Amino acid sequence: MAELTKSPPSQLPCPEATGEPLLPPSPARRRLPDTRQSITHKFNISGHEGYLTVGLFEDGQPGEVFIKMAKQGSTVRGLMDTIGVLTSVALQYGVPIETLAEKFEFARFEPSGWTKSPDIGYARSVIDYVFRWLGRVFSNEYHDARPPLKSLDDDLTKYRGVQKSQS
Repeated sequence: MAELTKSPPSQLPCPEATGEPLLPPSPARRRLPDTRQSITHKFNISGHEGYLTVGLFEDGQPGEVFIKMAKQGSTVRGLMDTIGVLTSVALQYGVPIETLAEKFEFARFEPSGWTKSPDIGYARSVIDYVFRWLGRVFSNEYHDARPPLKSLDDDLTKYRGVQKSQS
């Protein structure tokens, strides 16, 4: 291997020329402090109640997510716990919250239904609700690209393509 400290920058060997493999930089995990601030948000999707707790880094950005569903079976509860862990790890490795929100918004499965949130309206799933809420609260870019709904009818028309019946 060439002595890198004595060569001028223009004469440094490139990895291809030396036969060394090109390796991408290793990702770095930013861990949360032992004592941290958090936000807990209660939500309700068509009668299915849950709690979203977001642990925050010192700069106020989310670093961990816990999703707890009240009165749900072990399958839904286990899936929500898993989504929380996956989201936490992604955030700690630097994945922007708006990227996660854009990827998981409008994921569709039960339970789904109307929420009490005027900014979300109809949630297609718990995952849809969680990531749309996270995007609106923690990302100005995501929030600004999605203006608040004027009504629940606006949500149906805009996002589901449902036309309000004329009576």
